[in-house]
Amino acid sequence: MVLKIYGNRFSISTRLVATVCEEYKIPYELTSLNLLFKEHKKEEYLKHHPYGVVPYIDDDGFVLYEIRAIARYIATKYRKNAAVPLFPDPITESEKYAKYEQAASAETAYWDKYASNVAQDLVTLPSFGFGVDPSYAQKRLQNLYASLDVYETVLSKQKYIAGDEFSLIDIFHLPYGTLLTSHKILNLLDEDKRPNVARWWKDISALPSWNRVQVQVPDSWP
Repeated sequence: MVLKIYGNRFSISTRLVATVCEEYKIPYELTSLNLLFKEHKKEEYLKHHPYGVVPYIDDDGFVLYEIRAIARYIATKYRKNAAVPLFPDPITESEKYAKYEQAASAETAYWDKYASNVAQDLVTLPSFGFGVDPSYAQKRLQNLYASLDVYETVLSKQKYIAGDEFSLIDIFHLPYGTLLTSHKILNLLDEDKRPNVARWWKDISALPSWNRVQVQVPDSWP
């Protein structure tokens, strides 16, 4: 059976799930919902994702939502498909796995929290014609840069966020990192201020699976 993703091609969360499928060489089928017509808020959709956001997956009858849960599920079930698994084995590599979970918590608390706020203030709301207090938006952007200062320290001692091996945690940075850099809001390639962050971002943003998914995004909203 082909894994089914119910989301939207413009959704960076949907693209993250598709990227993990690409990494694990899993055939998938994307049903792209029309968010403008609120198809994700309709009763049928809410049966599968009660919070009414995208995406969720259906893997031969097994339904799951929340992108990090989906990514971990795919990486666990299809672990043997990957040339290099994207997370350590919790049984045989307990210390590496603990560091992985530490990085996972940090990504949620110190990257996603701030990056999603900045994206809302400076990309999403303006695109719908809503104004945002510039001083408030800049304060939230500075919070994100403060996190990147810590990333610089972490990445001065290891190649990737969870250690010296590429993992799901690095992939989790791609959606908002790509969105904010493409809008010239965030500079992740500043080699003078954060050379290790720049080295890391240059590496992970060239991920072939992510870029294959990116080119599938149409030029205009459906």
